[in-house]
Amino acid sequence: MTTATVTTKGQLTLPKEIRTALGVGPGDRVEFVRMEDGNFAVMAATQSVKKLKGLIPKPRKPVSLADMDAAIARGVKGE
Repeated sequence: MTTATVTTKGQLTLPKEIRTALGVGPGDRVEFVRMEDGNFAVMAATQSVKKLKGLIPKPRKPVSLADMDAAIARGVKGE
C-alpha cells in the first residue's frame, strides 16, 4: 500500500508510483471522487470522460423522474 502525508497546509505529495499510474505530472490536476461506500477514488482530471463509465454502479431498480424530484425536494428541505 502506498501512503502520503498531509502537511500542515493540507497539501500532500503524490508518490511517484501513483503519479505514474495516473499519468500526471507538474501542473496537472487530480480529482477526488467520493464513492457510495464513503471511500474516495483519485483520478487524473485530464482523462477522458469515457473513463468514468462504470465508476458509479447502476441503481438496483430504475429511478423515475418523480422519484428524483422527490429526492431533490427532500435535500432542499434538509431531510
